Amino acid sequence: MKREYRQLRRRQLNRSLRAFKESRKVARPMRGWLRAIREASGLSMEQVARSMGVTRQHLALLEKSEAEERITLKSLKRVADAMASQLVYAIVPKSGSVPDFESERARQQAEENVRAVEHTMALENQATGDVARKIKEETRRIFAGS
Repeated sequence: MKREYRQLRRRQLNRSLRAFKESRKVARPMRGWLRAIREASGLSMEQVARSMGVTRQHLALLEKSEAEERITLKSLKRVADAMASQLVYAIVPKSGSVPDFESERARQQAEENVRAVEHTMALENQATGDVARKIKEETRRIFAGS
């Protein structure tokens, strides 16, 4: 993808992901979101299962698989729909934003590059030191090229 389009896409994603920033701090209920929402809404398993056209046992299995992080997005959406809810799905960088994520990735790549060259030069007794400065420079070079 061309650099200017990547930058545009990065800004668009960052804007979209702002809404999810706080959600990273929210812990998933121990028994899963499906059960938590169903119980808080006052819906019985029978009501939700009937709305989905499945058995109570099948719904129990879906709730269990969601709590164990084994459920598919398709199944999550089906149960959410049956509870008059909406599945909201996003991948949010742990660093906080897409540019932060890219910057950290560039820094890691720069450190790897600089340390490899520095090691080779040390073996030849030509190491120059000042690795931290070189890593910063290489990070800027890599990030500017992305």
